[in-house]
Formats: sequence, structure tokens, C-alpha cells
Amino acid sequence: MNPDAVELGPTGKLWTTRDTRNLTAILERLRVDRQLEEALIHGPDPLHLSLVFGIDEKTAIRYADSARALLEQSAETRPLS
Repeated sequence: MNPDAVELGPTGKLWTTRDTRNLTAILERLRVDRQLEEALIHGPDPLHLSLVFGIDEKTAIRYADSARALLEQSAETRPLS
């Protein structure tokens, strides 16, 4: 557990900058990856994405479309058993 994590409030810019300084992934990329992962796991449903992440419908539709394309591509390249 992080010894600085003693409060329940939102994190500040200093905390996130200090703790992510040497990471190769930036926070924006982590957010995008998390939203796409949600669409892949729970299905490409724009309403679900909009409700879970508080994003607008156009953004949710874009993520759902991307997830749908990845799922279709995965199904097409999967070997037949």
C-alpha cells in the first residue's frame, strides 16, 4: 500500500505525475486501453461504455466499433477445431 494513500479524495496532479514519471505508458493511453478492454470483455455496447466511463455517445460508439472490429478479426483468424 502506498504510504501517501491515507485519504479517500481524488488524486492531485502532483501525485499522479510523481508516481507515473518513469512509466512508459502515459495516463491517456492507459485510459484508452481500459475503455477498449471493457468493450472487449463486456461486449461492444456503447450504452454500457457511456454509463461506466461517463463518456459521450459518439466516443462510446467509436470504442464499440473498434472492439467489434477486433472481435471479428479475432474470430476470423481463430483456427478451426
